[in-house]
Amino acid sequence: MISKLQAVCQSKCPKCRTGNMYTGSAYGFSKQKMHEYCPHCGFKFEIEPGYFYAAMYVSYAFSVAEVLTLALATAFITHSESPWTYIAVLFIAIVVFAPFNYRYSRLVLLHYLSPKVTFDPKLYGERKNSADLKG
Repeated sequence: MISKLQAVCQSKCPKCRTGNMYTGSAYGFSKQKMHEYCPHCGFKFEIEPGYFYAAMYVSYAFSVAEVLTLALATAFITHSESPWTYIAVLFIAIVVFAPFNYRYSRLVLLHYLSPKVTFDPKLYGERKNSADLKG
């Protein structure tokens, strides 16, 4: 059985920790697409209409942490006083981290910040019958 942190890192369903939430990887040439329902247990990821608007706050927290870390690292490494150095580094970082923030803000919201969503150990592992799929 995998831990909650492993399930988040592997983009697994919060209910069964087996089914993938997304098709494809975070970085690639294809658009990130999230399944509407878990392909393993049938859990509907968007619990209520507009549910993932709250993921914007999580994404914002990720962005602030990334920007602060990179700004301090840039200051420490370059000792530059030019604002253009920081603007360039931080703009590139925001663009590079955008797919990561999009994906993992939703995962963190479902796994850690949603009291309605709890892991069910009975759903973990291989599905024995395709009729077991709910939804």
